[in-house]
Amino acid sequence: MNTRKHSIIEDAIAILSATFIVAQGVFFLQQGGLLTGGTTGLALLASQFVGLSFGTLYFLFNCPFYLMAWFRMGKSFAITSLISGGLVSIMADHIPLFFSIESLQPLYCAIIGGLLMGVGMLMLFRHQTSLGGFNVLCLFCQEKFGISAGKMQMGIDCTILIASFFMLTPVMLMYSVIGAVMLNMVLTMNHKPGRYSSEKAAVQPS
Repeated sequence: MNTRKHSIIEDAIAILSATFIVAQGVFFLQQGGLLTGGTTGLALLASQFVGLSFGTLYFLFNCPFYLMAWFRMGKSFAITSLISGGLVSIMADHIPLFFSIESLQPLYCAIIGGLLMGVGMLMLFRHQTSLGGFNVLCLFCQEKFGISAGKMQMGIDCTILIASFFMLTPVMLMYSVIGAVMLNMVLTMNHKPGRYSSEKAAVQPS
């Protein structure tokens, strides 16, 4: 039985909308000088030390997870995740060309950045795709072992933030943790194992 809930056009619109929302979240984190977990946090951190943009690093860090998605979760999921991750990379690098904000409080950046990224990622999950990265691992573990994707993602994110302790001031680290908690709170509260019938289709080989 076909468990697909969305048409191709609906999926395409959702992917474009979700990746734009995620890129906006990344923009606020960058403006606040904050980090987050996952490959996003790794790319934000690495961009401070190497001569590559966030988008380039983000895409490169995600490549191994796209390969994992291809073999473990199906080519359809892998291809749409690759497209989604690529769109976030492009959008995040170009958003500053369209507008700038003169003054932002880091706490606000943490809250709005985390919420926007969480909502965008949730939209992608609902349309049987992801951004790659640790999302792929979390979704796979949720399907196979019943572990909440949001809770697992929160654990990974907190580990990465703790590892960056010497790179940020205690206050900025606290704000970064708040942003990661906001992101994963959205996922934990709204993405439960088995709640949506399309979840199983998202992780079945194509």
